[in-house]
Amino acid sequence: MKAKKQKAKTLIGRRESVDFPKLGLMGISAKIDTGAYTTALHCHNIHLEKENGKDVLCFKLLDPTLPEYNEKEHRFYDFDEREIKNTSGIPEKRFVIKTQVKLAGRIIKSLISLTDRGNMRYPVLIGRRLLHNRFIVDVSFTDLSTEQTQK
Repeated sequence: MKAKKQKAKTLIGRRESVDFPKLGLMGISAKIDTGAYTTALHCHNIHLEKENGKDVLCFKLLDPTLPEYNEKEHRFYDFDEREIKNTSGIPEKRFVIKTQVKLAGRIIKSLISLTDRGNMRYPVLIGRRLLHNRFIVDVSFTDLSTEQTQK
C-alpha cells in the first residue's frame, strides 16, 4: 500500500486575519480555536423567507459597530440547520452555509455556522474542522499569516 503524500501544514497564531471572498468580506479578525469544531461567523437579522415555495436563508454580516459592516443582505438557497454547541457548551440550533474562507493564503471551502457573536471579542471563530490537516497553531503568536503574505 502506497503512503499518501500530505501537503505541508502552515503555521498560524491564535488570532489571524481571514477573508470570505464569496461574501465580500476581507481582513476580518478571527480567533483560532482548536477547542471548537465548527467555524462561526458573526451575523444578525438571520431569518428565513419563502421564494417560489422554497426557503431562502437571509442574513446581514457583522453588525453596525464594526467598520467592515455594510447593509447588504445575503441570500442563500443552499443551507442547513444543525445543532452546534455554543461557547458555554450548550447545544443551539444554527444555520450553516458552505462558502470559501481564505486563511494564510489558502482558500478552503468550509461549513460556516451563522450566529450573533456581538458580545464576543472576535467576529469570526475558526474551528478545528477547517484547520484539520492544513494548519499548525502556535498560541504564542498572532497574525502570522499576515506576516507570511507580506514577505
